[in-house]
Amino acid sequence: MLQTSSRLLRLLSLLQARQDWTGPELGRKLGVTARTIRRDVDRLRELGYPVHATPGATGGYRLGAGAALPPLLLDDEEAVAVAVGLRMAAGGSVAGTAESSVQALAKLGQVLPSRLRRRVDALHNAMEWLTGPDGPDVDAESLTVVASACRDRMRLRFDYQDHGGTQSRRAAEPHRLVCTGPRWYLVAWDTGRADWRSFRMDRLTDPVPTGPRFEPRKLPQEAAQWLAGRVSTEAFRHRARVTLHAPAAMVEAWTGPTYGQVEPVDQHSCVLRTGSNSLDDLAARLTRYGVDFEVHEPPELAEHIRLVAERLGRAAGGPAKG
Repeated sequence: MLQTSSRLLRLLSLLQARQDWTGPELGRKLGVTARTIRRDVDRLRELGYPVHATPGATGGYRLGAGAALPPLLLDDEEAVAVAVGLRMAAGGSVAGTAESSVQALAKLGQVLPSRLRRRVDALHNAMEWLTGPDGPDVDAESLTVVASACRDRMRLRFDYQDHGGTQSRRAAEPHRLVCTGPRWYLVAWDTGRADWRSFRMDRLTDPVPTGPRFEPRKLPQEAAQWLAGRVSTEAFRHRARVTLHAPAAMVEAWTGPTYGQVEPVDQHSCVLRTGSNSLDDLAARLTRYGVDFEVHEPPELAEHIRLVAERLGRAAGGPAKG
């Protein structure tokens, strides 16, 4: 059995790791009786930790918010994740957090062991933004509310503006938050449309957890993989399917998951599925690969590329300027 002081720290760590615990669950985790759990909870309260209890046979417990922030107990992996996240936020990718993140990093740096500091440095130096960190700002409070709702499986209501500028009030079961580099997305089950949807966090405002808690649905793919398909093709007016005469691995390295999906044909060619709201953008993107390609769909893209080629041909054949 754990000694009392060690057990209190372990109990506090468990209460911080999850929102709700029953007395028997905590007892099994710590190898003590429910009566001992009640005594330990009383000790935590005496130390200033607001532990709320619900009566009944199972005796539920929850760590509440106090007047001051209590010490947080982090294991090695959690400490590394917090430090890396603070470094990213310090770069200004989340609105209104850069200065606070720098201050928090300074405090964390005072107590972070050197072995973990080396891991943080190695991870941060190895990281690259998918398409650059200069995306639209995301409200930090909204991000926190949505992340908590994902964790607690709590239904959300929020205002949303689609790419066409149409405003709507949405209700959803939040599944995951995914960061593509320049943007944050919420992947969620839209209860009004009875389907999976992705929502750009910079277009989402006033998120409010409404309850009740829901049983999570199974997304057809991993959230990041599913989102890559959505943001690379389905959300756009023009969806293209093109054969590129280059190895799939090379095209994937050039493209990135949010700009297209690549399927190998053989060692020397692949099919790219991508999208855009602009035919000019699609034509420019394809020519930047610097390899031969054939457009399978849409037909208007093939026609647009022919017009662009004629225009370029006339420009190249024009009189030289003296």
